[in-house]
Amino acid sequence: MPGFLLRVLVSAFGLWLASTIVPGIDIDGTGTLLLAALLLGIVNAVVRPILVFLTLPFTVVTLGLFLLVINAAMLGLVAFFLDDFEIAGFFSALFGAIIVGLTGWLAALYIGPSGRVEIKVVRRE
Repeated sequence: MPGFLLRVLVSAFGLWLASTIVPGIDIDGTGTLLLAALLLGIVNAVVRPILVFLTLPFTVVTLGLFLLVINAAMLGLVAFFLDDFEIAGFFSALFGAIIVGLTGWLAALYIGPSGRVEIKVVRRE
């Protein structure tokens, strides 16, 4: 459970960062931010795999770049369900999805599969 909460907080930080950097993304309130992070996790776990499977040929043709469009669509879907979360257009959603994805990727370097913060030591001989 702590790992799940930590991942929701990382997603919330990524959404907050996207709302401060990307013009066209507005999130009103901390509660909406946390709810959006939770809903984004649910949407990415349920809807995103179905879309990735259905668009697999197009993703292969574009060498994986279409996954950015799918991530933007997932962010737009979350904004559709929440009243206090607004995205102005496609490019705002695209850049927001890139920022949220990079934030999650950087956090995943330090958060292990159990949800604990881990430090990896590399020894070179």
